[in-house]
Amino acid sequence: MKIKRNICLLYAIAFLQGMVFYAPVASLYRQARGMTLGQIALLESISFIIQLAMELPWGVAADRIGYRRTMIAGCGIFALSKLVFWRADGFMDFFWERVLISAAVAALSGVDESILYLSCPDDESQRVFGRWGAFSTAGLLASSGAFALWMADNYALAALATFIAYALAAALTLFLTEVRPPERERREPVRAFFRLLGCTLRQRRFLLLAVCWALYGVVLSMVCTWLSQNQYLRCGMSGQAMGWVFIAVSVVSLSGTFSQRFTDRVGRARSALGTMALTGLACLTLTLTRSAALSVGCILFMEGSSALINPLMDQVWNRQVTHADRATQLSIYAVLDEAVAAAGTLVLGRAADLSLDTAFWLGGAVCLICALAAGLFCCRFFQKD
Repeated sequence: MKIKRNICLLYAIAFLQGMVFYAPVASLYRQARGMTLGQIALLESISFIIQLAMELPWGVAADRIGYRRTMIAGCGIFALSKLVFWRADGFMDFFWERVLISAAVAALSGVDESILYLSCPDDESQRVFGRWGAFSTAGLLASSGAFALWMADNYALAALATFIAYALAAALTLFLTEVRPPERERREPVRAFFRLLGCTLRQRRFLLLAVCWALYGVVLSMVCTWLSQNQYLRCGMSGQAMGWVFIAVSVVSLSGTFSQRFTDRVGRARSALGTMALTGLACLTLTLTRSAALSVGCILFMEGSSALINPLMDQVWNRQVTHADRATQLSIYAVLDEAVAAAGTLVLGRAADLSLDTAFWLGGAVCLICALAAGLFCCRFFQKD
C-alpha cells in the first residue's frame, strides 16, 4: 500500500517533534530546577520501566483499534508531557512528566514506523526511514538555532516553545490515513499474544542483536544527551557555545538521509558493527581529554554515525516482523529494549554520580563488547533479501 500523504505527514510530525528548544541544555535545565545527574538517570530508568509495562498493551490495542487512532492518542499525550515539563520544578513534577512521556512513547512505539513501512514500497523503506530521521533532526536544528539566538538565558521560554511545537504535531495526526483498519471479527487476543511471544523469544540470535543495540542506544543517549553537557562545562565552554555545538550536532545528524548509500558502499554489517565499536572508542577518548574541540568532535562523530545507521536498523527490525499483528510484535522487541535501557541507564547514571570518567569508561567498554558479540553471532540479519 502506497500512501504518499502519510509519509509527508509523518515527516512534518517528525520535524515538529524534533523541535525541542531546550535540548542544548536539557541536563542543565533539570539541574537548575533542583535535579542531580543521579536523579535524572533514576527518572530515565523509571521511565523505561513504565514504558515496559505499557508497551505490550499499547501494541495489542494498536492492532485492534487501528494505527491512526493510536498515533492521535500518543501524540496528544506527548504534547501534554511538554506542558507539564514547562511548569515542572523539582523531582515529583519531573516524575509526572516522565510518566506521560512513557505513555506516549509506548503508544507510538512501532506504530509510527509501521505506518511509514506500510505506506511505501519495501525497497524504499530504508530511504524513507532515513528521511524521516532527517526531518526530526532538521526540527532539532531549527530549534537549536532559535535557542542559541534568543533563548540561551530563558529556559522557560524554550520549554513553552517546545510544547507549542508538540501540540501542532498532535493536530497533524488527525489527517493521517489508516493503513491498518480496526479488526471487527472476534479473536482471542491473549492466546494469540502468547503464541506470538513464544515465536519471538525463540529468535535467540535476533534477541542478542536487540540487546546489543539497546545497550549501544543507552550509552549513546546518556553520553550525547546528558553527560556531554557536563563534559563541555569542565572543558570551559559557555552555555551559548553549547547551543552552537548543538546546532553542529544537529547538522551532522542530517546524514541519515545518506544512510542507504553509505551502507551499500561500506557494507551493512560492517557499518552497524563499526558504529558500535567506534562509539566505544569515542567514549574512552572523552575520559582522556579536557579539550573542548576534541570532546565536541567525539560527540559529533557519535551522533553522525548513529544517524547513518538508525534507518538500517529500522529496516532490519521491520523485516523481522512476520506476523499480521505488526505493532504487537514490534512492541515485544521494544519491551526487551526498554528492560535493557532501564537497567543500563540506572547503572550509567550511578557511574556518573561517582565521576564522569567512570561513566565514559563503562560506556566505552559496553559498546566494544556489544560490537564483538553482534559481529560473532548476528551478521546474517544485515544481509539483503
